[in-house]
Amino acid sequence: MKNTLLSIGHGFSARALARLLLGSGWRVIGTTRSVEKAEALRGEGVDALRWPGGPLPLAEATHLLVSVAPVESGDPVLELAGDQIGAARHLKWAGYLSTTAVYGDHKGSWVDETTPLAPTTERGKARARAESAWAALGLPLHIFRLAGIYGPGRGPLEKVRRGTARRIVKKGQVFSRIHVEDIAAVLAASIERPNPGAIYNVCDDEPSRPDDVIEHAARLLGVPVPPAVGLDSAEVSPMARSFYAESKRVRNNRIKDELGVTLKYPDYRSGLAALLDAEADADSPNAC
Repeated sequence: MKNTLLSIGHGFSARALARLLLGSGWRVIGTTRSVEKAEALRGEGVDALRWPGGPLPLAEATHLLVSVAPVESGDPVLELAGDQIGAARHLKWAGYLSTTAVYGDHKGSWVDETTPLAPTTERGKARARAESAWAALGLPLHIFRLAGIYGPGRGPLEKVRRGTARRIVKKGQVFSRIHVEDIAAVLAASIERPNPGAIYNVCDDEPSRPDDVIEHAARLLGVPVPPAVGLDSAEVSPMARSFYAESKRVRNNRIKDELGVTLKYPDYRSGLAALLDAEADADSPNAC
């Protein structure tokens, strides 16, 4: 059977992985709820499938990636297709995209994959429950705990351009981040070196203050740096505010030591600079 990835909830990170796999001769089946997104995915070479709606084409897949976030009631994919997925014993590899929010607040201290889970936000608690539910299926599962994701069209540069960036200052606050291309590289490396039951933190080398990142993005764009505001006085959504409830530095040694990954963008400065360079190349009169 041809290597075939079934990607449930084929979003930003999964699309980056698909670009790598399609270039290596894979078939990728990606599910989406949206008619418009399905058309876009077909344009990228993905076999787009509107789902939920009918059984999943698991018999056609050799590998499975799940990017769908849990909801308050549980994991929606497992609620709809858990029995079918659990019976897919032919799968060579399965991946579940989780989040570093499962570790909770460590007041800026370091965490790694052996750190006990202690989520404090509802988002983190739901992810921890979903991880357990997926692990209970008995698939060759690999869990990837992603830090804050950025990449083309998504992240601090876009927030600054839109005028929605807030340079929020909270003493001792640090976040870890990861460029979407490095997420794809980690997933591809895991597929090449499967280790069922493995858990990987997926983040760059430099946990940083969020206000520093916004300032750097503004300076790269040559626009005024947004004024610093305290968290208590900042106008942010409840979701955004929940991110500031936790501060930790996330270690990424395992993706390097076990998977042999060398990050293309080891810090936000290199990642943001590369995004601007790519935009400049795309706008060049000589661009194809």
